[in-house]
Amino acid sequence: MSEPEVLARVEGKVGRLTLNRPGALHALTADMCRIMTAALLAWRRDPAVQAVLVDHAEGTRGFCAGGDIRMLAESGAGDGTAARAFFFTEYRLNHLLFVYEKPVVAVMDGITMGGGVGISQPARYRIATERTTFAMPETGIGLFPDVGGGWFLPRLPGHAGRWLALTGARIKAADCLLLGLATDYLESERLEAFKARFIADPAAVETILTELEGDAGRPPFAAHQDELDRAFGQDSVEVIVAALEASGSDWARDQLATLSTKSPQTMKVSFRQLAAGAKLADFARNMAMEYRIGARVVRRHDFIEGVRAVIVDKDNKPRWNPATLQDVTPALLDEIFAPLPPDQEWSPLPELSA
Repeated sequence: MSEPEVLARVEGKVGRLTLNRPGALHALTADMCRIMTAALLAWRRDPAVQAVLVDHAEGTRGFCAGGDIRMLAESGAGDGTAARAFFFTEYRLNHLLFVYEKPVVAVMDGITMGGGVGISQPARYRIATERTTFAMPETGIGLFPDVGGGWFLPRLPGHAGRWLALTGARIKAADCLLLGLATDYLESERLEAFKARFIADPAAVETILTELEGDAGRPPFAAHQDELDRAFGQDSVEVIVAALEASGSDWARDQLATLSTKSPQTMKVSFRQLAAGAKLADFARNMAMEYRIGARVVRRHDFIEGVRAVIVDKDNKPRWNPATLQDVTPALLDEIFAPLPPDQEWSPLPELSA
């Protein structure tokens, strides 16, 4: 029999969730989300479990590369039922982690993108290594930075979150530390020592991290932080593009080249999502907003076309529709963000209100 896609067990005083889908870089499925949710709910009231560790099986390049994108696209091309069910389940897991009463440690060793961001950013301790590559690359496939991106990204320093959302930029450990996406840095060779000591004495987690911490080096992001804030601090995606064009720097030209490959629709969706999320006082409200967006965007042309171009055919030549930023109208955005019928809205796990 094959192993489960998530290994959920109690070791010492720690509940441990190990992502175990190596052939897909541990990209999340609905079953994986259900396994993690069930374990976390069971451990909430278990006095023997003092903390939670989220990591991935050894021997792969990624902590978690995202979600089951092919399934989402196939569902979106039909009636979207399976895609909506996945989002509903995944977002409940994201929210559960965000409000979890016990300390959670996420080991972001390797590729941490999309769904991997959603299960690591709610954690109290977020460990990066020299192998960490962090990104929210959704605009490149006509999606948007969900799984809590509307909450976490606008709360990063300056306008870094908007830059990450629109460009899908990939950053390494030093930048993750600078921006607060990671709380700690360990060399990957020290991870097993950390895990063994943490499992034995979870109350000493901060001492253990301090004793084992390494030097992530200088953050490349810092060299462009001022220019980034000037350009990406504008009032619309169109004005951001104009500011980058006016700058004329090599960095600005690189950003323009990147933005030119992204879905105009979902760049403007992401811009509005982060603006709205920044004003929300409750994470659950953000997830309800993202569920509304996801339920609609997953069935629109750009997502189906983006997955075809980037993941299925790999020609990297998506034909976006609308084709330009100007063609993405406020009315279209209003439609994407509108409330769903009451019986179709997202809600947190009922166990959390008990």
